[in-house]
Amino acid sequence: MFSLSVVNADDIPKFNSLSLLSDKLVHLLIYAYLSYVGFMCKFQISNLTLAFYIFIFGAFIELIHLFHPYRYFEYFDLLANLFGVTIAFLINKLKS
Repeated sequence: MFSLSVVNADDIPKFNSLSLLSDKLVHLLIYAYLSYVGFMCKFQISNLTLAFYIFIFGAFIELIHLFHPYRYFEYFDLLANLFGVTIAFLINKLKS
């Protein structure tokens, strides 16, 4: 996940063909999946703490994009990441 987030975007197949909406949907799905898998691992921390850490991971990647010559920082990416983490958290809560 980290390596795909910091490589040159042109090196990722079909990256440039993503529309703004589909890019945000990809962010949402990736962070929902990452969170849900994390919740299933039953770490020794609460799921809320894990969700927070996963969101902070996404924020850290966006901060790297501020300094990356071929990537861009986007607030909507952060928002999509947050929605993904939140959706996974709520689904996990409903399952319990």
